[in-house]
Amino acid sequence: MIGCLIVHGFVGTPDETAEIEHHLKDKNWLVYCPELPGHDGTKEGLKSVTYKHWLYKAEVAMKELLNRCDKVYVIGFSMGGVIASYLASKYPVERLVLISSAIYYLNIKQLMQDMRGWLIESIRGDLDDDDIYQFYKAKIQRLPMTATFEFAKMVKRLRPHVDEITAPTLVIQGKNDGLVPEKSAEYIYEHIQSKEKELFYFPEAKHYIWFGDEKDELLEMIDDFFHK
Repeated sequence: MIGCLIVHGFVGTPDETAEIEHHLKDKNWLVYCPELPGHDGTKEGLKSVTYKHWLYKAEVAMKELLNRCDKVYVIGFSMGGVIASYLASKYPVERLVLISSAIYYLNIKQLMQDMRGWLIESIRGDLDDDDIYQFYKAKIQRLPMTATFEFAKMVKRLRPHVDEITAPTLVIQGKNDGLVPEKSAEYIYEHIQSKEKELFYFPEAKHYIWFGDEKDELLEMIDDFFHK
């Protein structure tokens, strides 16, 4: 049996990667996207945990899939890409896909451009109809400062593990991502030790690549990589 672990992003839930999860479950794979501790959609939940709780939950899921499956693929999104990289450095991952992975974070230039666009929409009275803005707004409203510090601490401590990855790896990044800069994808690609590695940029995509017109191409790309 093939297993696939999906690790969701910071202040997110498994719902944000549901499109990918459902697509892979149609293959009759054992697909699991655990809810990381504190990521229950509330601000209070994130106040009570540290990054070590997030790592522990992901590692438990990894071990369970390795015990039950012949081979295990891992997909990490955003902060989940940092955790997925760490897992791939420690466990026998068959193939690794990293999407908008926050080895580095905040693309200030793009973020300012997005904010200018939201300001114009606000003046026009169109901001309530902007799904991406409303999505980010909801995230920020449930983000305590303590969790932000834990995220930063985790990235700093886990970044060196990228150098220990040997599994075949596909790195995917949106050029218009305001939360994760291109240098994050470049760092991963340059530092992993994998003999088989690919780096692909979606020219128009933002952080949540599958929220846009690129969804079908993204899913097809993941399929092709897993079936090599």
